[in-house]
Amino acid sequence: MKKRIMSTGLPCLWLTLVVLALDLGSKQWIMANFSYGESVPIFSYLNFTYTLNPGAAFSFLANKGGGQRFAFSAIAVVSVVMLVGAMYRSDKWARVSNTAYAMIIGGALGNLHDRIVHGVVIDFIDFNVRNWHWPIFNIADAGICIGALLIVINSFQHPHD
Repeated sequence: MKKRIMSTGLPCLWLTLVVLALDLGSKQWIMANFSYGESVPIFSYLNFTYTLNPGAAFSFLANKGGGQRFAFSAIAVVSVVMLVGAMYRSDKWARVSNTAYAMIIGGALGNLHDRIVHGVVIDFIDFNVRNWHWPIFNIADAGICIGALLIVINSFQHPHD
């Protein structure tokens, strides 16, 4: 028996498009309006700083040469396929899980786009509080992290979902 699309988690993919559009649009804006390395204060704890990241989220493995570009791209493709499959198999009422998956997919596709088009990921969100400085990131990274956090929170609330 075929499963009807509307009874799955796939309708939540609209959120994937929102994360992807915000990510790609913000990166395009940064590239059009900032010089590489330029930093503009937004608040006392937030700057927009145009950087290029050859690594993963928050510059993980950024200094390990160029080979990780292909590994991270492959991981993104496999992750997207697995999460879309999980959304298809899930019930439409598993809203937290489907929302989390959609955000992660949007973030993965945003950074995958950068790796394919630019060879690196464009990062620009620069948080710092007193002497503490978070690695520069982008909206795709935020989508991935928020999605992962939702999965963790949901696992405590619904341990068998």
